[in-house]
Amino acid sequence: MIEKMKLLHITGPKNDIDRVVKLYLNQYDIHFENAMTSLNNLKNVRPFVETNLYKDAAQKGEELKQYLEVSRKTDLEVTAQQAQEIIFAVHEQLADVVRQQERVQKELRELKEWMVEIAPFIGLDFELCKLRDFHFIDYQFGKIKVEYYHKLEQYVYHNPYTLFYECNNDSEYVWGVYFAPHTHLVEIEAVYDSFHFEAIQVPDDLEDTPRQAFEQARKLLQNHQQKLESLKMQAIEVARGKEQEILAACECLESYCDNFEIRKYAACTSAREDGVEYYILYGWMARQDADKLQREIAMDENINCVEEEPGDDLGSRPPTRLKNPKILKPFEMFVEMYGLPGYNEMDPTLFIALTYTFMFGVMFGDVGQGACLLAGGILLYKIKNIRLAGIVGVAGVWSVIFGFLYGSFFGFEEVIPALWMKPMDNIMTTLMLAIGFGGVLILVAMVLNMVNAVRAKEYGRLLFHQSGLAGLICYGFVFLCVLLFAAGYGLPATILIGTAVGVPLIAILLKEPLSHLIERKGSIFPEGSKVMFFVEALVEGFDVVLSYATNTISFVRVGAFALSHAGMMGVVMTLAGLEKGNPNWMIIILGNALVAGLEGLVVGIQVLRLEYYEMFSRFYTGDGKPFIPFRKQEES
Repeated sequence: MIEKMKLLHITGPKNDIDRVVKLYLNQYDIHFENAMTSLNNLKNVRPFVETNLYKDAAQKGEELKQYLEVSRKTDLEVTAQQAQEIIFAVHEQLADVVRQQERVQKELRELKEWMVEIAPFIGLDFELCKLRDFHFIDYQFGKIKVEYYHKLEQYVYHNPYTLFYECNNDSEYVWGVYFAPHTHLVEIEAVYDSFHFEAIQVPDDLEDTPRQAFEQARKLLQNHQQKLESLKMQAIEVARGKEQEILAACECLESYCDNFEIRKYAACTSAREDGVEYYILYGWMARQDADKLQREIAMDENINCVEEEPGDDLGSRPPTRLKNPKILKPFEMFVEMYGLPGYNEMDPTLFIALTYTFMFGVMFGDVGQGACLLAGGILLYKIKNIRLAGIVGVAGVWSVIFGFLYGSFFGFEEVIPALWMKPMDNIMTTLMLAIGFGGVLILVAMVLNMVNAVRAKEYGRLLFHQSGLAGLICYGFVFLCVLLFAAGYGLPATILIGTAVGVPLIAILLKEPLSHLIERKGSIFPEGSKVMFFVEALVEGFDVVLSYATNTISFVRVGAFALSHAGMMGVVMTLAGLEKGNPNWMIIILGNALVAGLEGLVVGIQVLRLEYYEMFSRFYTGDGKPFIPFRKQEES
């Protein structure tokens, strides 16, 4: 079912909004609407725009929490002003330590970057400061891809004006330094560039060999890390001395920052004679929650709350919140996949729960496999809260029931007696019953469509829609005639058949002008050529008749899958050698697992297709707006 809602108009002094939110609104699920959407035509109303005064303190509080055990809780309560004072005071105490930490962290980053630059060249056992003393020889550090390096070796071997010294390598690159006379540097550089040599600048202040410099940097890195750890311990000691106050302050500021986001939904009035500005909030709440809130604020002089029942005159559509028993909760997933019902629409959760699981059982009737689906589905739903597993678990119940009716146990057809019939022994009966069952479901969907039309006050849809009263009479009479013929009874008089089928069908063809007539919507016929209207109506009538037939025949798959299950398990038993009296149990076990997994997946999809295309499309729009509590909006 759909939970009943009320729209609340909440107003009060602008500077009191945080107290109201913290004291009252935070205790309930409330779906806020943008107040300016409804009030934008008023001159004295503007958006509630205000700078978040708590944001800076809250950010500093989060920085302080890195020094605390945030899993610990506190019962201490502070006001927003006290929370800001606590955070700023502790942050000031830690300012010097934080500055030192930032300086050491910067030095650490620079040192690591320097070590990364020099690391590939630690194989060069030569003091780099001596390279800068060369007057006639130039050099360049860099790296080259391995495939180009092998070609470069041939060039260097035959060229007397260059030398390449390899320092390091991996699977992709070779690092090194090449030397060339100053007089030939330009042409040598061009050659190295042609081999994709990538130049790397080695620090000019390096005096020792790269390996010695790297080891010195490593020791300096360790010293910096120890110093950073020591500074962190100093900060922890200071912060933990005020641990309870900091945690309480952070909790308070976080709450106020969250509440501050409510302002984007609020409107604000201009200052009146007394200089006071007022906020305006619009929000949807469950009816019982709204009544409880009204009782709580009854004695609060600084808040005024007016309730409004959902109706056509509201500026916004009521959101939809499904409220079903626990056993039906998993099936809400299928409803949400199609679209939530409108506020005044029927909740189809119970319908899909009954029809989906029933058809699943008909198509997949096996006591053993059904019991496995039941146990596995319920277990996964309990442990992991997987809604699809809950659906499979309930569907497994019907699989077990129809397994007894079919006399099937893990594919063995002779272990238990069939309480009803074996599908493979009654193929035509199975298929005809499936089609008949489909016809009944289509009639039920038409009745549900009429109920939804009454709720939506769409009387044209109620009377003349192909799934309305006209469709119900037309399809229902044809369905009755087919049943009479199948049972061997005589058909009604021809004139009765013509009237019961023809008149409703004509009403369906003329549903647009007839709907306009009874709903009093301007001109009866739509704009344009009346001839084209009747041509389109005839084509649409043909489509309606065809859809009645195809939708009904589509349910033959319910019986077909009941037959296919028996057939597939028969193949498994044949492969296992059951007829020879000495079956291969490994093949039987693996075959059952394969059939249960494959057929369970296909049957689940096919039943869902029947639900959506053959039934939901007849009575359900699914254009509802989801109820999103403010807290969940924040989390998302």
